[in-house]
Amino acid sequence: MPELPEVEALRGFLDEHLVGRVVERVLPLAVSVLKTYDPPPTALEGLTAGSTARHGKFLALRIGDLYLVTHLARAGWLHWRDAFPAQPPRPGKGPLALRVVLEEGGGFDLTEAGTQKRLAVYVVRDPQEVPGIARLGPDPLAEGFDRDAFAALLAGERRQIKGVLRDQAVIAGIGNAYSDEILHAARVSPFKLAASFDGDQVTHLYEAVQDTLRTAVERAHGVAAGKLKAEKKSGLRVHGRAGEPCPVCGDTVRSVSFADSSLQYCPTCQTGGKPLADRRLSRLLK
Repeated sequence: MPELPEVEALRGFLDEHLVGRVVERVLPLAVSVLKTYDPPPTALEGLTAGSTARHGKFLALRIGDLYLVTHLARAGWLHWRDAFPAQPPRPGKGPLALRVVLEEGGGFDLTEAGTQKRLAVYVVRDPQEVPGIARLGPDPLAEGFDRDAFAALLAGERRQIKGVLRDQAVIAGIGNAYSDEILHAARVSPFKLAASFDGDQVTHLYEAVQDTLRTAVERAHGVAAGKLKAEKKSGLRVHGRAGEPCPVCGDTVRSVSFADSSLQYCPTCQTGGKPLADRRLSRLLK
């Protein structure tokens, strides 16, 4: 799933390639992709693209006085095209969900792999009309998001810190992968209760949030849209690396599975050498 660093890189890529271009056609090609109907996507045709904004993991492309907003979800992606085939695509065929064609050629496709269709596109007059954007918590890289603001989010939270970091209504833009990376950098168990952090632990975790995300943003800066997934994976130290040695201590990275996701962690770095209980695996062994 694209998270804050990748979406920020896509924002920069679109600003470089899209601003000043005129939209010729917008073609929704999957039944599930379009979440709004007024204005219709055809209202974007003939309008000039402006700058793109990022709201958490949402991209908001300004086109004329409207916005084309997308959330790429778990398996969605944006593919820039310098040219399209002469024959228009057939709706409902393959992963293609939406195509934006520009005057003088080129544009981009939004695609989604897999059977769970969660990629979402909205055409709105204001990004705040999108429910997912309206409920977002603060952006962790915003200028005013300091250590005290972070501490205030954790205060009173009786949930595990892994879930708090992933909750978009608490803090915007962090998903499964970077929450694993942040907790590894901070040497914190993903199951630790957020409200149990003392002052020094809050500071250390805040610094891990900043360092992890800013490093990932810098690494992704200027990378072509088609190469961002590989760039993200190459920079991860524990997420998606179960069974491999931890790059810090050499212990084996372990995984905990849930219904539709999993987390990865290093026992030595994060849990005092003790493996966390994997309840789903335990049930299978009974």
